[in-house]
Amino acid sequence: MKDVAHPPTLGVLLAGGLARRMGGGDKPMRAIGGRTLLDRAIDRLAPQCDGLILNANGDLERFAATGLPVVADTVEGFAGPLAGILAALDWARENRPGIGWVVSIPTDSPFLPADLVVGLHAARHAAGTPLACARSGDQTHPVVGLWPVALAAELRHALVVEDIRKIDRWTARHGIAEAVWPLEPFDPFFNANRPEDLGEAEAILAQYPGA
Repeated sequence: MKDVAHPPTLGVLLAGGLARRMGGGDKPMRAIGGRTLLDRAIDRLAPQCDGLILNANGDLERFAATGLPVVADTVEGFAGPLAGILAALDWARENRPGIGWVVSIPTDSPFLPADLVVGLHAARHAAGTPLACARSGDQTHPVVGLWPVALAAELRHALVVEDIRKIDRWTARHGIAEAVWPLEPFDPFFNANRPEDLGEAEAILAQYPGA
């Protein structure tokens, strides 16, 4: 359960990609510091949310050990992060009708901030926008975002009818706020896309054991 006050929010861990830059396979199951990227992402997000789900494709049973509901894309063809976000919005509407918001994170980001969800809510509230995403330094992180369940039908239309795949193209229609975090002592949105990134993550852990 969450430990900071904000509207009821479901967390979705996005693991539906093909991990080509990592050489294929299940990137979230790669380990740093003796623990998988997925386990670290779950530990970061779980205290901030009113429940978690995992978005993945293929054999969903391979993630059964997490104990989380595993939800596949409802749009065919590996349509990217927006498809995973849509799957989460649909799942929330059907299974958790009291929840109006979904926060999404990639499963290859092991150092996410402990105030991520409250920061995203604060940013969209201050800006008067329905959407929010994270930024560190000059880099925005569209996949680390806050999404209202009420926009599920519009997102489905954009994906299925308009064939929109880029997050920025869709969010620009509705307005999106940016919640900013510092880059020091390390980027909290560091993500391990390539095998060499795992070594960099190990170096961060060696210098900052509590990361």
